[in-house]
Amino acid sequence: MTVYAVNPHTLQAQVNVALGEFVQSSAVKWGELTLVVKAADYHQVAGILRDHPACQFEQLIDLCGVDYSTYKDEPQLGQRFCVVLHLLSVSLNQRIRLKVFATDDDAPVIRSVCDIWSAANWFEREAFDLYGIVFEGHDDLRRILTDYGFIGHPFRKDFPLSGHVEMRYDAEQRRVVYQPVTIEPREITPRIIREENYGGLPQAQ
Repeated sequence: MTVYAVNPHTLQAQVNVALGEFVQSSAVKWGELTLVVKAADYHQVAGILRDHPACQFEQLIDLCGVDYSTYKDEPQLGQRFCVVLHLLSVSLNQRIRLKVFATDDDAPVIRSVCDIWSAANWFEREAFDLYGIVFEGHDDLRRILTDYGFIGHPFRKDFPLSGHVEMRYDAEQRRVVYQPVTIEPREITPRIIREENYGGLPQAQ
């Protein structure tokens, strides 16, 4: 059994008191507290979580995007793009997961929290690059992992596995050129283990 520095149910009660009506949903699962707030309240909630005496989440551990368009292979029910933050209070030795959903699936926009936690800077750039989530108020929202000429956002679930363009060196032009992808998608058949009694298992009939 895991021993927690702060009981997650106690933390849940404290956070609910600190945030009041800003809490859209709050749940403890696997010993961790997950909080969901509205996009309109997100920046204010982040400030409260950092400054409130019962919270003191002074450190942002990570921030990432999530695409829920085909979550659990089921039709999408709610909003598609989500931003997830993991926060740590070094002072109170407690952690929390904060989730906020962008209201527009076609052009997801979330307020930046770089002014609250400076560590969010590159994490937000990464979420912008890979998911296309725009962080309003970010000072330098540029691609961070893909090329400057890259088209699309590769972690979106509707992004093709082979991409849109490929890069090659053209000997005639004596320079690197971009062109549409020439790779044909193919279906990969998983390997079949044919040895008898492999791993001590009986042979399939």
